[in-house]
Amino acid sequence: MSKTCGLPGQPHAQPHGHPHGHACAPLPASDDPRYRRVLWAALAINAAMFAVEVLAGLRSGSVSLLADAVDFFGDAANYGVSLMVLGLPLVWRSRAAWVKGVSMGAFGIFVLLQAVLSALSGDVPQASTMGAVGALALAANGAVALMLLAWRDGDANRRSAWLCSRNDALGNLAVMAAALGVFGTGSAWPDLAVAVVMAALALNAALSVVRQAMAELRQVNQAPAQRSEAPGDKA
Repeated sequence: MSKTCGLPGQPHAQPHGHPHGHACAPLPASDDPRYRRVLWAALAINAAMFAVEVLAGLRSGSVSLLADAVDFFGDAANYGVSLMVLGLPLVWRSRAAWVKGVSMGAFGIFVLLQAVLSALSGDVPQASTMGAVGALALAANGAVALMLLAWRDGDANRRSAWLCSRNDALGNLAVMAAALGVFGTGSAWPDLAVAVVMAALALNAALSVVRQAMAELRQVNQAPAQRSEAPGDKA
């Protein structure tokens, strides 16, 4: 359920073979107007679904919906980074990735705290809302996957973007399965179990992003010193 995270401008190390995750590799800038329009549409869809799942999760008491919202946030952030800062110097791309990672981590911690509170209260989430919003999220990820289908055989970053949306659909199916579990058992535990796993994966992905961003920033800071110490620069 997790995807390896990458910083903007870096090639994605591995294609995503996992069923779900929260930080797909950012996409390269493109001079293709049609591709950029698709990226803007994907950004809008993911941002909208993030808001929908947060509101629905809070209203229905479903922590798994909140956890799935982290995924939409991560994907929206990746599309935004790709479109807005990819052409900037490495230091700015790394800072943007750091902010994204910290934000994802904070939201993952919030989801875990919500899971604890839900377990203590014993409240059962609304299975019907979970199922309906999970189905809507599945349709959203399916639509993005279809829009990116034409670029699935492109370079590693473009292919990984398509795989992201395709594999994210499995997370939506997990939420729908949790909804069935809640409906069938009358218990919140199916919802909590899915939420904890997804939130833990979100925290792991966020930590990976932050670590890589910090490493990139250290490289940028060390580069001027290394150039000044080069033998050829000495009089």
